[in-house]
Amino acid sequence: MKTFIKVTEIWIPDKERTQLEFGSGLYGALTDFKAASEQQHFAYDEGLPGKAWAAGHPIVLTRFEHSFFKRTAAAHKAGLTCGIALPIFSGDFLLAVVVFFCGDDTEHAGAIEVWRNDPADGDSLHVMDGYYGTLEHFENISRLANIPKGQGIPGLAWATGMPVLTEDIGKVNEYIRSADAQQAGITTVLGIPVVNSREQNYVMTFLSAKATPIAKRIQIWIPDQPGKRLVCRQGYSKNSNNLAEIFETISVNKGAGALGRVWLTGMPIITGNQEESQYNPELDNLSSMLAIPVIEQGRLKAIVTFLF
Repeated sequence: MKTFIKVTEIWIPDKERTQLEFGSGLYGALTDFKAASEQQHFAYDEGLPGKAWAAGHPIVLTRFEHSFFKRTAAAHKAGLTCGIALPIFSGDFLLAVVVFFCGDDTEHAGAIEVWRNDPADGDSLHVMDGYYGTLEHFENISRLANIPKGQGIPGLAWATGMPVLTEDIGKVNEYIRSADAQQAGITTVLGIPVVNSREQNYVMTFLSAKATPIAKRIQIWIPDQPGKRLVCRQGYSKNSNNLAEIFETISVNKGAGALGRVWLTGMPIITGNQEESQYNPELDNLSSMLAIPVIEQGRLKAIVTFLF
């Protein structure tokens, strides 16, 4: 099964914390692009990861030529046409930058958006930028939309400060673009708030169709009330409709396995075949996972996992 995201990378500060170096990545069969990436370094405000670091918010780059992107030839050879960088901060200090790559083709239906508010008119969100692949009509509708705080997936993520996931967009009455999304074949939407110390607020949304989901499995984990263990709040699976019920019986201690390490360190993690057993060998036999922390005021609010 194809997924909408083709490549995922994590870039981390070096020992001096003045440059970003390669942390880990998921490349599938794109070994040449992996080789071109592993030796890269990015200074502050350099390349896609460095630009996201300097901007302090997610960046969408839909054209590599004549831009600040440094791996254009390798990306085109791999069939990649869009990059999205998500910086993860604790206060003013960068922990890591997660980068997603997608590619245009008629078999892939989906979108990744960055929404932000206008501080002068602070109670609504609009699309700052986005990647929509072949969904031109849905892109036009989305770029004109203003979503009030607390409404739709972006508005709910902003209002609650928590990730929001829906598996069936047709059942979400408050989703302002529901009819247009269904017409475009979009069924699943994930919203992730991007919190920093400024007045500007950002939300990333991942929208995918059944044929090409963002990932084979998505889960939202949160600390329990005593703050002792992580529990699965919500889950989506391409192949299972009772995923949330399965994971209701599972919890994770801080520092234990991949999810526990994200909670302990605040750092995103990519696990591959060798580390997958540290996640959940009884229930998950997928080959790789990306786990992204949602941090506000130095505290972990949630972890979003993408399993590929």
